[in-house]
Amino acid sequence: MTRTNHDIRSLLAQAGHYLDPATGAVAPPIHASVTYARDSDYAPMGEYFYTRYGNPNFTPVEDLLAKLDGGAGAMLFASGLAGVAALVELIETGRHIAAPQMMYFGAQAWMQRIARTRGIGLTLFDQAQPGALEAAVRPGETALVWIETPANPTWDVIDIAAAAEVARGAGAMLAVDSTVAPGLTQRPLDLGADYVFHSSTKYLNGHSDATGGVVVTREKDARWEELDTVRKYSGGVPGPFEAWLLLRGLRTLALRWDKACENAMAVARHFRGHPKVEKVAYPGLEDHPGHAIAKKQMTGGFSGMLSLLVAGGYNGANTLARSTRLFVPATSLGGVESLIEHRAVVETPESPTPKNLVRLSCGIETAGDLIADLEQALERV
Repeated sequence: MTRTNHDIRSLLAQAGHYLDPATGAVAPPIHASVTYARDSDYAPMGEYFYTRYGNPNFTPVEDLLAKLDGGAGAMLFASGLAGVAALVELIETGRHIAAPQMMYFGAQAWMQRIARTRGIGLTLFDQAQPGALEAAVRPGETALVWIETPANPTWDVIDIAAAAEVARGAGAMLAVDSTVAPGLTQRPLDLGADYVFHSSTKYLNGHSDATGGVVVTREKDARWEELDTVRKYSGGVPGPFEAWLLLRGLRTLALRWDKACENAMAVARHFRGHPKVEKVAYPGLEDHPGHAIAKKQMTGGFSGMLSLLVAGGYNGANTLARSTRLFVPATSLGGVESLIEHRAVVETPESPTPKNLVRLSCGIETAGDLIADLEQALERV
């Protein structure tokens, strides 16, 4: 009997066992065309007719991403924030959103703007406090519970299954930003979420060369069709080349992910207790407050992301971020190269992120080199 239930890592490596139907090419072609011709009866000659409605480069990526997260369907967007904006667009005036205080600041800023301009309630709860989410929802009024776990950049962990119960009890949908924990380790839909969101710019693409976002749904219902309508008419679709780059990046996701997790764990363990580091925030460490939950719902690694709270406050953190020689001082995460960022410099003054927090995105370099680089930089602090 031919085996068809291949492991997701095998499907990723082969881009979903993609073969170009026209030529048999193993590497997918780029379909740059915006528009597609009609036949003599003026019917579309194939499945596509205009790229804002769909493109041959979107389909294999969306199919593969749906499999990765165990969803019924996936939808690509031009950026992560385009995907967030489309989901929030589903919320009607007069309804309410509950979201964590600590989350990607761009998504939070957009929700705050929507709350000001569209008459939608917004409650930001302390993701580190037990019972805070339950207190934040308003049964019958809350339409969206948004959580991010682990939460960027403090890496607090939220129990997805518990959040799903709270959302269901309030009559709300649950969306989980799982950008730093792709489906190789964390599967929010399996734990009761309605949607899982990723900034595909990060781990999914993994090469810092293609901006994008993706929303994966547990079921294709009327709300999913409405999200598709929002994408069509807001124009938030990626370009064919960006979709092609994303599919190319997905082929090495499993290898990149394993190495990044291995490096982050090595760095976290090395600097725990370091005299110039007040705290290491990494859910893979046994003393992390959310480790037990992380271990339960992150079954394939704890991510390549961690943060150091540096002695010396703002100045100490800033000195560290400016003194590395291998870590690249830059925004973003999840690429093959290791990045370092002093978050207080790039976030708004109102951000609750500690001013001495330095975020690290560990790439696929040698762990010893990454540790040595941070050590030499800390000597300047």
